[in-house]
Amino acid sequence: MVSVSLCMIVKNEEDVLERCLESAAGLVDEIIIVDTGSTDRTRKIAARFTDKIFDFSWRDDFSAARNASFSHASMDYCMWLDADDILLDEDRKAFLALKESLDPSVAVVMAPYHTGFDESGRVTFSYYRERLIKNREGMSWVGAVHEAITPVGQTKYADFAVTHRKTHPSDPDRNLHIYQAQLDAGVELEPRQQFYYGRELYYHHRWDEALAVFERFLEEGRGWVENNIDACCHCAYCHKELGHDQAELAALLHTFVYDRPRAEACCEIGHWFLRVERYRQAAYWYALALTCTRDDRKGGFVSPDCYGYLPCIQLCLCYSRLGDQKRAETFNELAAAFKPDSPAVLHNRSVFQALSE
Repeated sequence: MVSVSLCMIVKNEEDVLERCLESAAGLVDEIIIVDTGSTDRTRKIAARFTDKIFDFSWRDDFSAARNASFSHASMDYCMWLDADDILLDEDRKAFLALKESLDPSVAVVMAPYHTGFDESGRVTFSYYRERLIKNREGMSWVGAVHEAITPVGQTKYADFAVTHRKTHPSDPDRNLHIYQAQLDAGVELEPRQQFYYGRELYYHHRWDEALAVFERFLEEGRGWVENNIDACCHCAYCHKELGHDQAELAALLHTFVYDRPRAEACCEIGHWFLRVERYRQAAYWYALALTCTRDDRKGGFVSPDCYGYLPCIQLCLCYSRLGDQKRAETFNELAAAFKPDSPAVLHNRSVFQALSE
């Protein structure tokens, strides 16, 4: 069985750290905590789980801090978690099964990261992240913010997931300030960082600036295909906010330049036609979304609802607006197969029942 070092960077995490470490207890062989300046009970909580607690002077560089945490690891693999991450019971079991069977020649283990949830706790946003990294193999974190490790060597895709459960919002301006400080210092952002800089501008409602960054990112042609597709979608979101309806649609259609249609983009196009009351065209794109094959291992951001529930519930709406109530009801029941407790499904059922009386 391989051994694993859990390596974490923390600061003022007293409200979530115990929950995180309890979920990882018994799974890993050592716990490394790098503290970047806590003033609360974080260190006392960490000390209940490990004596390997180290200080690191924060310098607006997440990669530097994560690399510092990895430098203290002594086991075969390094695993990272954020303090507001947890491993659910079924994922703990899957993690242990992986640990027992993992071929030591594997350099990187990729695992799903669940970061968005609906009101019933079902996952609505997910993507793969590098989760276990072979120690002392020369791989390191890169990027002051939205840091990542480029896998080198054999990669394995795992079944266990990490669940991200925030209890309070983080500083909404932190990442943007880091990027702006880099740019002010004359740093040229590499493609991945340029992509995430555009996203940070978008989150701050700086639509024109975000659009310019995304368009430059796409024009330079150095981005990873999944980031290119997402950048097109974000160009569309910016155009929408700026009132550029035709440019919004064009940006969404441009996603098809990079790869086969994604259900997420098809649903966005369907919504565009729905918004302008062109229901037959909207129905076409929602139906196309249902034919798209979900492939999380491509590494992009995945919205599971777009591969089932969302197109079905929207097709119900489209056909209802077109006067085809029987077909609309059929799609409502298909949506129910994905989310039987959906308020929209339950509302639609009551409407169809009233129409049949």
